[in-house]
Amino acid sequence: MDGFNREEQAGDGIAHPLLVSELSEIIESLLDTPRLQEVWVRGEITNYTHHARGHRYFSLSEKGKGHTAAVIKCVIWRSDAERLTFDPAEGMEVIVLGTVRLYAPHGVYQLQVRQVHRAGTGEKFLLLERWKKELGEQGFFAAERKRPLPSFPKTVGVVTSETGAVIHDIRTVIERRYPVEIIISPTAVQGETAHLEIADAIRRLAGKEDVIIVARGGGSFEDLFPFNNPDVVKAIAGSPVPVVSAVGHEVDVTLADLASDIRAPTPSAAAELVVPDRKVLALSLDELRLQLRSVLLLRITRAQEEINDIRDRLRPKRFGRRIDERKQDLAEFADRLLRAESNRIERDRLLLAEMRTALSARSQVSVLARGYCIAEKEGLIVKSVNDLVPGDHLCLRLSDGKSKVVVERVDHDGNI
Repeated sequence: MDGFNREEQAGDGIAHPLLVSELSEIIESLLDTPRLQEVWVRGEITNYTHHARGHRYFSLSEKGKGHTAAVIKCVIWRSDAERLTFDPAEGMEVIVLGTVRLYAPHGVYQLQVRQVHRAGTGEKFLLLERWKKELGEQGFFAAERKRPLPSFPKTVGVVTSETGAVIHDIRTVIERRYPVEIIISPTAVQGETAHLEIADAIRRLAGKEDVIIVARGGGSFEDLFPFNNPDVVKAIAGSPVPVVSAVGHEVDVTLADLASDIRAPTPSAAAELVVPDRKVLALSLDELRLQLRSVLLLRITRAQEEINDIRDRLRPKRFGRRIDERKQDLAEFADRLLRAESNRIERDRLLLAEMRTALSARSQVSVLARGYCIAEKEGLIVKSVNDLVPGDHLCLRLSDGKSKVVVERVDHDGNI
């Protein structure tokens, strides 16, 4: 912005002038504020021009103000004009949504319009946007509130007009696919008080059915407007059973559609959603029957094979042969057992002989046989000369008998 805030003074005392493009940039920056973005404006169409390239040019003025009315130039680019649901015309009162922009080549500001609504419709559209925001913030459209539909309902409740093609289409589809009881809760589907009747019709069905269809045929924005009312949204949200909405055509989306558990593009499609197709069920049952038959036949075949195998093993000749085989196995086992026992007895006998020989070599008899003798004093074996004194009577045990002796002298040095 340095180029826009020139404080230098020229030699003649006149401030340095801005370029036209610089001034346009300043104006454009001032227009680029949130208050001038996506604004709703109401006025009367004047100077309407439909350009050959598809763009629409016109002015909006305050209706009834005459030549002193405030005027703003407007443009609708072709991409937005193609979405218009009606043809604007000179003198028509409308409500438009657009953004203020500067058109630098002409040095004027204009409203670039994205949406155009007739004045009455536009007010309802604004009301719809407010309801949508408020109900959304209260959680009526939350995904976690959505409930699944019952697989096999016994009773279907329908909230719609008693006359017209809607109830006929729903009946026809349900009777063709999967006949169940249909409970109609009649209501007006358009008009100033239709939303009250629709809400009451939904509440009347509570607890009498497994699923509810709220439906009406196609219509204009005004025709479908009762289904945007918060009373209808709250009645749908308060239903104890799942609700399927089928309001208008597929391109029409009402707040009732957003609040319902499932949205169907048409009443006939709603009927298809709430009940299964008995033909499809019959085909599925046939397929399951074939699968079950195949599984049972396979199990029967395997069981028959097992029975045949058992029967073959229990035949007298084969059974006798198996008994003979077992006898032979038993005889061989007994023979191995006897041989093992005999071998063990022989090993034990040899070991016992070795132990007997070792013990015999260490016995008193063997020692005495080699020329030794054992001295006993008063029945006790004399182990040391310290146990003897002269005059002691000893008994000498020899290999072939005993002898009585008297100790004459005891020499501790062994020099006798």
